[in-house]
Amino acid sequence: MPDLIPGAQAGRTVLSASSVGYEVTGSRCVDEGGKVGSVGYRRPGDEYFDQRGLRRYAGVGSLWALGVGAVISGDFFGWNFGLEAGGFGGLLIATLIITVMYTGLCFSIAEMSPALPHTGGAYSFARSAMGPWGGFVTGLAENIEYVLTPAVIVVGIGGYLGNVFGTPDSFAPVWWLIAYTLFVGLNIWGVEITFRFAVAITLVALSILIVFWVGAIPHFSIEHALDIPPDPGGSIWLPKGIAGIAWSLPFAIWFFLAIEELPLAAEESHDPIRDIPRGLLYGLLTLVIAAFLTLFLNAGIPPGAQAVGAADDPLFLAFRTIFGQGMGSKVLALIAVAGLVASFHTIIFAYGRNIYSLSRAGYFPEFLSVTHGERQTPHVALIVGAVLGYLVALAIHFSEELFGDVPVGGVLLNMAVFGAMIAYALQMISFILLRRNLPHIDRPYRSATGLPGAWVALVISLVTLVFLFLNPDYRLGVWGCAAWYASGLAYFALHARHQLILSPEEEFARAQRGEAGLE
Repeated sequence: MPDLIPGAQAGRTVLSASSVGYEVTGSRCVDEGGKVGSVGYRRPGDEYFDQRGLRRYAGVGSLWALGVGAVISGDFFGWNFGLEAGGFGGLLIATLIITVMYTGLCFSIAEMSPALPHTGGAYSFARSAMGPWGGFVTGLAENIEYVLTPAVIVVGIGGYLGNVFGTPDSFAPVWWLIAYTLFVGLNIWGVEITFRFAVAITLVALSILIVFWVGAIPHFSIEHALDIPPDPGGSIWLPKGIAGIAWSLPFAIWFFLAIEELPLAAEESHDPIRDIPRGLLYGLLTLVIAAFLTLFLNAGIPPGAQAVGAADDPLFLAFRTIFGQGMGSKVLALIAVAGLVASFHTIIFAYGRNIYSLSRAGYFPEFLSVTHGERQTPHVALIVGAVLGYLVALAIHFSEELFGDVPVGGVLLNMAVFGAMIAYALQMISFILLRRNLPHIDRPYRSATGLPGAWVALVISLVTLVFLFLNPDYRLGVWGCAAWYASGLAYFALHARHQLILSPEEEFARAQRGEAGLE
């Protein structure tokens, strides 16, 4: 039987990650709770962590599938809006820039994750590097990213299913509701079935892409990719000018966004020290190959980049070119929904663990971290995150007068990227500070790109964040996210910072920062 993870217990010197070699002694932390700097802690009883258990299951194959599956929908839907924003050349250059950013990011996370192997992921890194405020601002940004990303994907699922079954646009929210219900339910059912399904659906999605890549090669011509008429001052390669590169950055991110979720599975991995870095970096390599093949072969075959850039189902257009207009292409398009489902399913996992970890430590309301008594899955967090994502998508869907002709998926995508860029920047700052201030912690894996890679990723993420506010097509949604973020910070400042719990990652962070004289 897989081992359960009860977490830290009252009056004892244990961590949920104790099986990977960490121990926190009571003398190095707050024994009975109380005020520590600007935050207040309490140590709950055994029953608190008994109600918040997780189950270990994942190995390196499951983690690879979790990382690749979380992102693979980016090759099926979302990236293509970058063609409309910057043209083929603009999106190509943007994708090269973003590939550099994710390389630095993933190598940095690969170092931090086995050194800080907790379900909190980005929040845990920042908590150890910057204290409780740093942990919260990072965890909240990641929460925005992970709650909104499934909302983007479910819009794509609705687009594909609507075209296959001929339903009107007004029916789209029903497809969204069906998808959320099915896959939140699957995630609640158990970690074993969650990871098994993630492996299976990721392999199916990759198989579909391989069929597309091979079938598209005979139809490829660069002229199709360059069919977008240039604006005044633009060119055939950069029809929107140099600015088009900037406008394309969020859509290039969609080829990779959420690969960084793997550390959220640390407490459900048998060997997070060994397996998370491997799964993360193998996944990144897979996604880099997929991104460039999809960009060239989807944009470079009929009906061309202009049509693909405006489509909710770009791969469906490709299948019609390759296999014709008949029933076969519709069947393949229906199968292609598997790519969207892979990401939808795995990012539901991610927001569930993100909410769970922040709640378990008291940053979010504590009821959100209660796990199912039999399944050991964070069912409350999974349901609440789904409701929030669905309501945001629904609000944008019924607010067409505010967003005009801009697609719902594009608006949500930019909103998710807002959260991601803040989380990425803060994780890179955490990496830099951990290297400087906590050199004594055990680092089973060392980043191949080191501090230069972290600095480059930090700069690119901040530049992208600025450009999100400059694009008039998506600015309103991004400002809405900024208001969401500000509200969360106010909640922490006024209430949650006085209610923190000595959870496993909190105890570990306090111990390590205490040794360095930072706590």
